[in-house]
Amino acid sequence: METMTEEKEEVKSFKDLGICDQLIEACDNLGWRNPTKIQLEAMPHALEGKDLIGLAQTGSGKTGAFALPILQALLESSQKSVQPFFACVLSPTRELAIQIAEQFEALGSGIGLRCGVLVGGVDMVQQSLILAKRPHIVVATPGRLLDHLTNTKGFSLRTLKYLVLDEADRLLNEEFEKSLDEILNVIPRDRKTYLFSATMTKKVKKLQRACLRNPVKIEAASKYSTVDTLKQQYLFVPSKHKDCYLVYLLTEMSGSTAMVFTRTCDATSFLALVLRNLGLRAIPINGHMSQPKRLGALNKFKAGECNVLICTDVASRGLDIPSVDMVINYDIPSNSKVRSTIFVGIHAGILSVPCLDLGRTARAGRSGVAISLVNQYELEWYLQIENLIGKKLPEFPAQEEEVLLLLDPVIDAKRISHAKLKESGVKKRRGGDDDEDDVEKYLGFKHKKSKKMG
Repeated sequence: METMTEEKEEVKSFKDLGICDQLIEACDNLGWRNPTKIQLEAMPHALEGKDLIGLAQTGSGKTGAFALPILQALLESSQKSVQPFFACVLSPTRELAIQIAEQFEALGSGIGLRCGVLVGGVDMVQQSLILAKRPHIVVATPGRLLDHLTNTKGFSLRTLKYLVLDEADRLLNEEFEKSLDEILNVIPRDRKTYLFSATMTKKVKKLQRACLRNPVKIEAASKYSTVDTLKQQYLFVPSKHKDCYLVYLLTEMSGSTAMVFTRTCDATSFLALVLRNLGLRAIPINGHMSQPKRLGALNKFKAGECNVLICTDVASRGLDIPSVDMVINYDIPSNSKVRSTIFVGIHAGILSVPCLDLGRTARAGRSGVAISLVNQYELEWYLQIENLIGKKLPEFPAQEEEVLLLLDPVIDAKRISHAKLKESGVKKRRGGDDDEDDVEKYLGFKHKKSKKMG
């Protein structure tokens, strides 16, 4: 396996890389003036028809690194015949799949590209109609793609020429592993395969041996790289006052955009309610929400209607959220396997796990701050993380007297929030229709119900 780590300083433009004029125009329309490092390193080999392993940070331009060569190959092949189901991109999350599809559609807008998205939370019949139009590119989560390969009449990937595994380290989690194995068994072996990952774990190495042929390995960031512009800090807090410290940080950074990572889905909804009751524009996103509601919350955050996103690991990897000033890690994972395997995933300063996404604020050279709240029960776990990253983080300066001035309003906000959630739960047990909508309307993301949505 070849390894490429040296940056090609002499290559400055997409044209120098061999990208055709139609796609260069699409890049211009997207504001892509010059290739990023991962694009400089990966695209020449992709255009030569080689398999790739790309170790790249979020926000590095890796979608373009695999999308442009695929679209160029599609253009060249379509001069001979129409090529439906030409490429498939697998993603671990619905939101990332949708984002990848949007980039493909933008790059292919001038060439008649058809792109289909297959993710959970959307009616399969609706998706079957998309597949009936024979899209060139399919972007999917593994479980839903396997559902369609098994149950949708007339759908197969026999014509597949390219397979992309994005965020491959997460695709190899237990929840995806079986589906991924079955997909690999039914797609053509004669294909090009691109594997992109934050880290080269043992499972990723095993997958590489199983489905890539003499790949070129591109390392756009070192295994334990950090971002100089990212200010990483911790704050040791008593467990009983953790909510006060969270509110203190958010009010100290008033007007900034912030992502708050929690360990559980329930915590996202509860914290969002608490913060709303204190006048902060917070909104939750988690895996228990339906797909339209997750996208609605994400779009409100991107649009600036809400400036605090309370999230689980659903938003911890890969999503293109253009500007985040601060990440607060409200929880640290208690699971030792999570700490030992996923916390190793440091790319561009990102510890890409629930509750410790330290690089979201410093993508593409931007500065930012990431603060981890560590209580007395989490100290040992946090010290293990410092050992992994090889350095001690400075403590965020906070005066306990100032923080505790917020204690009474926080207690009141928590009481109101508990009551609201309890009321919602009672309605649900009684068979009421609006139990979720009551809370969601209160949180600021009411969605119309659609018969087409699952």
